[in-house]
Amino acid sequence: MAARTKARKRALDILFECELRNLPLGQTLADRIAIGEPPVNEYTITLVEGVAQHLAPIDEVLAARAKGWTLARMPAVDRNILRLAVFEIMHCDDVPDEVAVSEAVGLARELSTDESPGFVNGLLAAVVRDKASLAG
Repeated sequence: MAARTKARKRALDILFECELRNLPLGQTLADRIAIGEPPVNEYTITLVEGVAQHLAPIDEVLAARAKGWTLARMPAVDRNILRLAVFEIMHCDDVPDEVAVSEAVGLARELSTDESPGFVNGLLAAVVRDKASLAG
């Protein structure tokens, strides 16, 4: 598994843990770094801190494009996969949009419901389509 793929999965684990424990997103990051097992790499830190820092606009982007779904209604794993991907699409210029979408779909396929990969792909396709208007 590629290093960034592992970093995304680790970031998802951290974000998901925060939701399960009813903590602000990213709050458990320092604990995971201190424990160091498994190690938390720099890209994981970038992703978790980025999602936490940009959470409100990321959630607005998702909510506006999630036809018939509220963020609260989405499975927590899907919600956080989408947040990670939107952060990468909007803020990580070194990650092609197609890679962010593909990685998110892969995480959904591995960790969520049978319907989740299609849902994630469709919602992120709308984000990519609208990216230019969102950046301005």
